[in-house]
Amino acid sequence: MRRFRTLALCALFAPCLLPGVDASPQIVEVSKTDRRDFPANGTLRVQNSTGELTIEGWDQPGIEITTTKSSRTTRELDRVRVAASRNGSELVLTTEYPRHRAFPWVTPLQTVTNFDLVYRIKVPRSAKIIVKHDDGDVHIDDVAGNIEAKARQGMIALRLVREASPVIDAKSDWGSVNSDFAGKETRHPFPFGHSFVEAASAPQNLHLRIGYGDIVILKAHEPKAPLPAN
Repeated sequence: MRRFRTLALCALFAPCLLPGVDASPQIVEVSKTDRRDFPANGTLRVQNSTGELTIEGWDQPGIEITTTKSSRTTRELDRVRVAASRNGSELVLTTEYPRHRAFPWVTPLQTVTNFDLVYRIKVPRSAKIIVKHDDGDVHIDDVAGNIEAKARQGMIALRLVREASPVIDAKSDWGSVNSDFAGKETRHPFPFGHSFVEAASAPQNLHLRIGYGDIVILKAHEPKAPLPAN
């Protein structure tokens, strides 16, 4: 019996001991870039996104959407579908993918996916942004239009270039809200949440919500142009 157990253990771990054998699974990656027309002062609506989402303002009139999905199997990637459609002045980006509850879970909101998904989206700076995100981080950089962003778990991070303070309505149920702009902070003893409000009138409105995680609002400090030489 002891010999049998020894042989079984040797057979189990032998592939790990052989030189030149890589036991790590191969990762399959698929990347796609989609360029489309985007209406002036239009709205980008991102629905059911997951993973890492980055939206960046640029000087071009159109929109560029790059998605990169990776997994151990091609079959798993085929079940992840990202599609864009136009509805009047609104461009809607939707994501469909399989998911299931984590066990044992770390937080009540946690789910598990068998793939990684990264979005890189460039829009005109005047665009309005509406995001409904699942798990993962949301980064929005240099966008001057109104922003509504909601995430279940992860982080929402904004970087604003304009000098004027925006109207801010931000709340985390389980986390913190950190802002470079002035406003009123409220700590919630249960469920350990934090809200931040700046109600002054402003050309840009921010409505941010996250279930488990932090919200960060940064004011970009652009270097000023040097004075002309006398």
